[in-house]
Amino acid sequence: MFAPVQDHPLFDQVQQRMGRVPNMTKVMANSTPVLEGYLGLMGALKKASLPGPTSERIALTVGASNECGYCVAAHTFAGKRVAKLSDAEVEAAKAGTSEDAKEAAAVAFARELTESRGKADPAEALAAGWTEEQVLEIVALVALQTLTNYVNKVAQTENDWPAA
Repeated sequence: MFAPVQDHPLFDQVQQRMGRVPNMTKVMANSTPVLEGYLGLMGALKKASLPGPTSERIALTVGASNECGYCVAAHTFAGKRVAKLSDAEVEAAKAGTSEDAKEAAAVAFARELTESRGKADPAEALAAGWTEEQVLEIVALVALQTLTNYVNKVAQTENDWPAA
């Protein structure tokens, strides 16, 4: 287990964005460039055209696919509290689907992208109504979530979220 850093100049930014400083960011603070990269991509993707609930579904799909308990717990919490996903939609996202056909196409693409290591065909997502811009945003979200999944698995980050 990597030791979490207790104080870092970027923690004020984390606190502002997340309302707290989660253990994951404390672990990332062992490498300032890693924490900066995470915060930079996360900040950029907050400006994306994908709806917030879609982003949470993708995070749940990728976290479950990569078997990252920390990220599944964090995004179950955020999915329910922030994105207002129902319990059924959270569970569907973990399985790589959704009750909504357009959302199902997005999470299926994200899951395929994750499991195939990038060899995914966006045709179904595009046919479901997602734009090329949004497909690229899905790719970026998968990359961001993969980073967090891998950091948490390698570091064995202690879960500080409610159990999923």
